[in-house]
Order: sequence, then C-alpha cells, then structure tokens
Amino acid sequence: MSTATFPVAILAGGLATRLRPQTESVPKALIDINGEPFLAHQLRLLRALGIDKVVLCVGYLGEQIVRLVGDGSQFGLQVAYSFDGPALLGTAGAIKQALFLLDESFFVLYGDSYLECDYAAVQTAFERAGKLALMTVYRNQGHWDTSNVEFADGRILAYSKRQRARRMKYIDYGLGVFRQSAFAGIPENSPYDLESLYRDMLQQDQLAAFAVSRRFYEIGSPSGLDELRHYLAKSVMRSSHR
Repeated sequence: MSTATFPVAILAGGLATRLRPQTESVPKALIDINGEPFLAHQLRLLRALGIDKVVLCVGYLGEQIVRLVGDGSQFGLQVAYSFDGPALLGTAGAIKQALFLLDESFFVLYGDSYLECDYAAVQTAFERAGKLALMTVYRNQGHWDTSNVEFADGRILAYSKRQRARRMKYIDYGLGVFRQSAFAGIPENSPYDLESLYRDMLQQDQLAAFAVSRRFYEIGSPSGLDELRHYLAKSVMRSSHR
C-alpha cells in the first residue's frame, strides 16, 4: 500500500463555543475522549495512516496543546506550531500564516475531525487532478450533518454551508489538499475562511474532488462527542477480542 507523504496542517485554534462550559478551561482538541485528550487519538490515527509530519495551527489556549504534544515524538510524528496571534484569522487565514512550515502541497484537517480515510489515495487523486485544491466529500444525504455539496461524475458542482439545495447529497468531509499558491489571494493578517477559499477555487475551476466511503466522526457538538466515545470504545473491545 502506498503512503501519503504530504504534511498535515490541523486547524486547532477555534473558540469552540458550542461545547462550553467544557471549553472554557481547555481547548476543544484536548477534550477528554475515553480517558485521553481527543488530539492524542487524532495524532495516533494519522501516524497509523502513514502521516509523519504535522503542523498544528493553534490559538485559544494553544499553550496547553504545546505542553501535551511537544515535538510529537511520543506519537511518532514531527510536529511544529503556528499561533494565530492576537486576532483570529479564520481557518484559511490560519493556514496562510503557517505556510512557511508546510511543503509545496499539504493536507488540511479540521481539529475536531476523526477521519479514517485513505490519505495516500487522496494525495494520489490530488496529484493526478493537477489543480490547486481538492475537497474530500462523503455521500451524507443529511444523515450525520447537513449536506452542503452537489457532487456528480467526480466533480463538485456547488458548495455552500449557507445556501443549501436539495441537490446537495454530499458533505465536505473535513479533509482538503492544497498547493501553497491557492492561498496567494488571501489578504495578510485578515480573517478568511476555508469555505470562502473552496468556493474561490471552485469558481476558478481549480477544485478537484475525492469521494470517501467511510463516515466521519467529529467532536464539534455534544452528540458528536458521544458518538466518537462510543465508536472508539467499541473499537477497543473489538481489538481485545482478536
């Protein structure tokens, strides 16, 4: 099996207001999941899937993340950090600020997502497409969250988190791939979100797509937290019975 070689930028700087009061004293990435911080589960998964370099984009209570993860060696990873600074830059703005730590091409992963997809296959699809960006999508049909992507014949036809349409049967899975030049048009030190950047890329015909088959897990909501805790507990039980 091939291995992904691109580094992964993890967006872990948000305020996580939906999870308060849990996130008043710890960042969302460090919320307890079955006795361990979520980020520990996420980093171990990335290593198991062939990733060896991670850049953590941190902000709110980010020092706690640095104390936990350090240089990443305990997870078999090389980890670097990019801090938002005094003002929140948005998801795309945070990535732009971290570009000096990343390679020419790289993955972007939301800090609340647990994704068991084939990163090497996603990287191969990105390289073959020859575009500036790629979005992974999942045929959600409104099941796990509100669908926001119209996808057909291997192409994204429409994407919006605000203007939903019945034709949108897929959802932004939470993993993207970008070339550094995709961020060239983002203003310095100004808030800019990945949703806007994805739509820019789609408008410029520079957005490729890759459909994944395994569902996503996330900790962005109380129900998502419960689902992931249950899923990981079942996974441990299955492993212990082998």
